[in-house]
Amino acid sequence: MAATNLPTAVTEHGLSRYFKEAWQYPVLEAKQERTLAEKWRDEGDVEAAHSLVTSHLRLVVKIAMGYRGYGLPVADLVSEGNIGLMKAVKKFEPERGFRLSTYAMWWIKAAITEYVLRSWSMVKMGTVAAQKKLFFSLRRHKQRLGIHDNGELNPDQAQRLSDELNVKTDEIINMNRRLASKDLSLNAPVGQDEGSTVEFQDQLKDEGASPEELTADGEERGLRNELLQTAIAELDKRDRHIFIERRLKDDPVTLEHLGQHYGISRERVRQLEARAFGKVQKVMTDLMTQREQAAEDAMLTDAPFVTA
Repeated sequence: MAATNLPTAVTEHGLSRYFKEAWQYPVLEAKQERTLAEKWRDEGDVEAAHSLVTSHLRLVVKIAMGYRGYGLPVADLVSEGNIGLMKAVKKFEPERGFRLSTYAMWWIKAAITEYVLRSWSMVKMGTVAAQKKLFFSLRRHKQRLGIHDNGELNPDQAQRLSDELNVKTDEIINMNRRLASKDLSLNAPVGQDEGSTVEFQDQLKDEGASPEELTADGEERGLRNELLQTAIAELDKRDRHIFIERRLKDDPVTLEHLGQHYGISRERVRQLEARAFGKVQKVMTDLMTQREQAAEDAMLTDAPFVTA
C-alpha cells in the first residue's frame, strides 16, 4: 500500500498541524471497521484502506511519542510508525476476531523499534533478540533506579542493573556505551568516489522475513500465549489438566486414559473438555475486548501536541 493521501507530510516543523489533522479522523466502530477491512481485502478498495489507516493515525502518534527518549526526530518516528500501520492494514484479517488497533499496535511498534535500531547501528550485536530487549529496557531501568545518563556506569550501578535485568555486567556496560555514543550511521557513504550514492546499509543483505514481520508475528504469538495462560489459570485443577492434555499437547491423551485416571467415563471427560474449552474461549475473548477498549481509549484521548 502506497503512503499516499495521508495528512500533510510529517516534518519536524509541522508536527502540531499534523497531530491536529490526524485527530480529526473519527475512530471506527467495530462493524464499520470490519466492513472496510473486507472491502480492502476482497475488492482492493483503496478508499476503504485509506479510512482504516487514517482512523488509526492517532494510535501511531501515541506510540511514537513513547520513543522520544532516543534522541531521534519525532517526525521520523511517526513516519516509520505510519509505514508499520499500513503494513498492518494490508495483512489484517478481520475474521480472526481482533480489532485493527490491537493488531496494528505490534506492527507500529515493530516499525518504530526497527528504525531506532537502524539509527543506532545495532550491527553484529550477538544474540539479536536479547540485545534488542536490553537496548529498549536499559534506559527505563536506569531511570527507575535513579541512575542518570551521565556517561560511564560505575561498578555499583552496573551491578544493580545486572541484578535488575538478569544480564551480565559487561553486557550492561557495553550497551550503556552504545546508548551514550552512536556508531557509524547506516547511511554513511561507502568508498572514496566523489558523489557516490552507495551507502553502508546497501551492503547488508537479508533474504529472510523482514524485521518488522518477525517482530510483529512474535508479538502476536506472545499476546495469544499470554491470554491463553491467563485463561487456563481460571480453570480448576482437573479441568485445567484435561484441557492441557487434550487441547495443547502435540499427541493428545485419549479420553479413555483420562477417564481411567479420574475414575469417570469417556463421555464425562469429553463433557469436561468441552466445558473447559468454552471457559477458556470466553476468558480470552473478554481479555481481548478489554485490551481493544484500552487501545481505543488511547486513541480517543487528547493529542500530545508539540510546539511547531
